[in-house]
Amino acid sequence: MSDAPHNSAAHLPTIAIVGRPNVGKSSLFNAIIGRRLSIVHEMSGVTRDRLAAPAQRNGRRFMLVDTGGLSMLEGETRQVDFWDTEIARQVECAISDADVLIMVGDAQTGVTPLDRDIAVRLRATGKPVLAAANKCDNPKLKDDSAEFSELGFGNVFPISCEHRGGITVLIDQALKLLPEDRSAEAEAVADAPVRIAVVGRPNVGKSSLINALIGETRVMTSDVAGTTRDAVDIDFTISYRGEPRRAILVDTAGMRKRAKVDSVVELFSVMRAKSAIERADLVLFVVEAGEGGVTAQDRRIAAMIREAAKGCVVVANKLDRCSGRSMKELTKELHFELPGIDYAPVEFASALEHRNLETLLDRIVEVMENIETELPTGMLNRVIQQTLERNPPPPVGTARLKVFYAAMVGVKPTRVRLFVNRPELAPDGFLTFLQKQLRAAFDLNGVPLILELKARPKKVESIRRKTFIPARREENAARPRRNGRMKHGKRS
Repeated sequence: MSDAPHNSAAHLPTIAIVGRPNVGKSSLFNAIIGRRLSIVHEMSGVTRDRLAAPAQRNGRRFMLVDTGGLSMLEGETRQVDFWDTEIARQVECAISDADVLIMVGDAQTGVTPLDRDIAVRLRATGKPVLAAANKCDNPKLKDDSAEFSELGFGNVFPISCEHRGGITVLIDQALKLLPEDRSAEAEAVADAPVRIAVVGRPNVGKSSLINALIGETRVMTSDVAGTTRDAVDIDFTISYRGEPRRAILVDTAGMRKRAKVDSVVELFSVMRAKSAIERADLVLFVVEAGEGGVTAQDRRIAAMIREAAKGCVVVANKLDRCSGRSMKELTKELHFELPGIDYAPVEFASALEHRNLETLLDRIVEVMENIETELPTGMLNRVIQQTLERNPPPPVGTARLKVFYAAMVGVKPTRVRLFVNRPELAPDGFLTFLQKQLRAAFDLNGVPLILELKARPKKVESIRRKTFIPARREENAARPRRNGRMKHGKRS
């Protein structure tokens, strides 16, 4: 049985970016890590969950955390909505886990009462804090940024995320304040992790499942569709082949029909979710258990997973709503309703009641092992030969497909190349049949298997059959002939 995972993000020294809404925290986050991971939009409140990503600069590895904007004063209760409370809770967790804090302000608007309130909270932590005044796009604003010194954090760092100005100086100073690397742990975190994307349509329980698996409220959950916006990476460790293995759970936004995507932010969220599938080693595809739980949008997401050729486990969540039906019957129904990913095992769980989570973890480990399985060439060819002897492919016209040789040519996905006489002779359904036979023989549960047909090259003409012209004869043949009659067998 797999051990419960635990959060391993704290293994690396951590820098958290905090501040009020719409001051450029996500822009700074993206600028430091060097890619657009966090969604940036002029609308405030776009970032909700805390977003973490490993980064490296000047030979130092660290974890960088983006947070949502704090939009309410300490102790404020009036006109505070659900999102304000949840964002504040996420920010508090980020502050607690961080070694160094970067407080971002807006140089164009100057210091606000909310900035002063946030500064008081950060000073109370006793942790090193750097004040950054963003949007310093001209020299005058750089001079005006000095007013942020009243927040009590020493030197103020004027930056411009839009033009990448001043960011190097800021992050270099933050690195000086970080604790020394805990070398063994840092090296373990630096190893390539297994990326596990958790995908599905809105409100099927993706975030609740992640929180249940890691044992803490790491990402926000609510009944409102679109709660998750960014693709949130969550470090955790899983027992793999008897040893701890680093993995990353990627919480994604619920994917709705394109026609129903009603904002730019949601469009970006769906794009992030699609990208998460493409970058993942393994996909947890969350659907609703029970009759009528699979929708047309579920089938579209299944098609994305199939086209990306990703290892997959289908998680039928909300098992607490199923009654009177066997798991075998429901599994058969799900495979029928989700064509194209029938290779994916189905695990029933309840994120709300924490049911069957250990079984799900065991299944994840099983598929992780299967993804890395290598198919020995000799055994692969024996299985194919025996299969074709029992079930030879039917002829196409007057000719029949012949398989001469097979070899595994790739992993993630598992790819097998078959050298045949003529690929066009493969009858309909032949590759699907052969896939099922190979999947059963090599236990490729949860792993996509791609079979390629390639015509075997024609035999090269034997060197002994080639006709060679002696060099002297070649020279004579190359000489121009003279006109005239032949005399005594020679040309006159």
